[in-house]
Amino acid sequence: MNIIGIIPARYASTRFPGKPLVSIAGKPMIQHVYEKSKSVLQHVIVATDDVRIEQAVLSFGGEVAMTSEHHKSGTDRCAEVLQTLENKNSNCDVVINIQGDEPFLSTEHLKLLASAFEDPKVQIATLVKQITNTETLFNANTPKVILDKNSNALYFSRSTIPYLRNFAPQEWLQHHTFYKHIGIYAYRSQVLKEITQLEQSTLELAESLEQNRWLENNYTIKALITEHESIAIDTPEDLAKLLNSSMI
Repeated sequence: MNIIGIIPARYASTRFPGKPLVSIAGKPMIQHVYEKSKSVLQHVIVATDDVRIEQAVLSFGGEVAMTSEHHKSGTDRCAEVLQTLENKNSNCDVVINIQGDEPFLSTEHLKLLASAFEDPKVQIATLVKQITNTETLFNANTPKVILDKNSNALYFSRSTIPYLRNFAPQEWLQHHTFYKHIGIYAYRSQVLKEITQLEQSTLELAESLEQNRWLENNYTIKALITEHESIAIDTPEDLAKLLNSSMI
């Protein structure tokens, strides 16, 4: 299988403008993500709509593709890069959509996602991690997911799901295994092209979670369980905490 990694990177983040270019240990954030990805995947491309990010990627020897500034999601940006590759007769079986704001991306995440496509029935794959504390369990900024018996996603929500009717909320973790969603996706190429042509759905708009659109349209999302945490940087405050941590 030919698997490529695409890293969507926007400059105009509402909460943290210029985020991909902030320096961490002497390198721009996007370089950390790129190098981690390249340690697993042979072909990695940064997809951006900003010339400053393009120049930064070129300066450290990375591959970059300029894309439309009108995309609503990283998934749409990945689809444009895929189409450009296909127009150049470059074959691709699977695309991994890699978050550009995770400079400490776990290489195990990429390996696990890639392995999912050894099963020819898998259309889309993503990662989940067991929730172990009540702060995360009831945090509306942390999407949760419920799975079927085959580890396919049934639904994603910012609410805590499922609701345990017979127990007090502080006891829920003792009586059920809850999962949070880690927002990295992999798609078969044909599926990626199809899902980006779908109209936004009611559940997607309600939760502001695009993966619900795919479920509403009968695509299956394989959820692989990981023990490795993801560390995203959404705000300058997140970066300050990271710089003061032992991870640097």
